[in-house]
Amino acid sequence: MNRTELIESWLHEERQPFTGWDFSYLDGRMTEGQPPWSYLDRAAEIMRQSSSVLDLETGGGEKLLGLHRHWPQKVVATEDYQPNFELATKQLSPLGAKVVKESVSNIAPMSFADNEFDLILNRHAAFNSSEVARVLAGGGTFLTQQVHGTSAWDLQEVFDAKPQWPDSTPEKYLPLLESAGLTVVDAQNWQGNLSFTDVGAIVYYLKAVPWLVPNFTVQTHLPSLFTLQNRLESGKGLHFFSARYLIEARAD
Repeated sequence: MNRTELIESWLHEERQPFTGWDFSYLDGRMTEGQPPWSYLDRAAEIMRQSSSVLDLETGGGEKLLGLHRHWPQKVVATEDYQPNFELATKQLSPLGAKVVKESVSNIAPMSFADNEFDLILNRHAAFNSSEVARVLAGGGTFLTQQVHGTSAWDLQEVFDAKPQWPDSTPEKYLPLLESAGLTVVDAQNWQGNLSFTDVGAIVYYLKAVPWLVPNFTVQTHLPSLFTLQNRLESGKGLHFFSARYLIEARAD
């Protein structure tokens, strides 16, 4: 494709809708290495031993929906982003889950009662360690998988962007959880690659994950996109740093 055709194809990718946390549109165009653990398998295992579960920032409810056959009697999910809240409500409510429109952050209190849940799940969302400890019942478990704060730093660098939360690391959260009174029973780290087959896939990805390159648009970031296109055509590939970590903590 010539330059004009490339730009048109990127603009087409920019216009594609994205809801929930579903990247199936990029199947075959985006691949990411997998950690040695399975967050969903471990969540299912703990869920089978629980009577209540809270899923923080559920997105469109995709992951919780995938765990449906293991649901305990009480299932609650939070989501603040209106389109995702509507999608999660549509998908989860008919199955008996309660979806609460609530923002979860590392400082805000949650609207739930003390000791309300046996299991709190958190996949790639912020959390307040003290609030997690407050809401978690005695003997209950907090399970979280997080994106390391420096993940995709080299992709961001192409667009003159930097990680917004570089301190999002186990070294930050483990002491906070322990200070809140929880006992860490497992902590694992993983590093690998995030790869794309074409620059258009990166356009879609950056629109879906807007905090990586704030205010990203095709028109305002054309030089960076063509830098990536030249890199692809030179045979270097579009491979970037990816990192995850898993923490499991228990209330005594």
